[in-house]
Amino acid sequence: MRISIGSDHAGFEQKQALAAYLVEKGYDVIDRGPDSDDRVDYPDFAAPVARDVAEGASERGVLVCGTGIGMAMAADKVPGVRAANIINSEFAALCREHNDANVITLSGRFVSLEDNERILDTFLATEFGGGRHEGRVEKIMSLD
Repeated sequence: MRISIGSDHAGFEQKQALAAYLVEKGYDVIDRGPDSDDRVDYPDFAAPVARDVAEGASERGVLVCGTGIGMAMAADKVPGVRAANIINSEFAALCREHNDANVITLSGRFVSLEDNERILDTFLATEFGGGRHEGRVEKIMSLD
């Protein structure tokens, strides 16, 4: 599976660690930056990751900022993206099962790296449940 990853300055350290973690697990990772923890604006890095997912260059996206909230708002502006800001593994499973989320946004300041690794594992391993959820996801996507 190919995964695009990006962050802002607040999520840089965890982005670096999570990218290495994903590569170690055998995923093909596209790192959309930044290349340092110098101050940057999160929409500048959310957009390329979201476009990768929307255009099929990657199957899933991972974004990390201080809270994950701003990244989710920015990524959701790209048609075809269903980004979810996730803070625990249970929510990671549900955003995949019920909402077919294709981009996850994580907090680099309020969630530990170990917890974010577990969240990411759940997000990547969980399949969309389909069934009764399909019509709801179609309705979400019709809002694009």
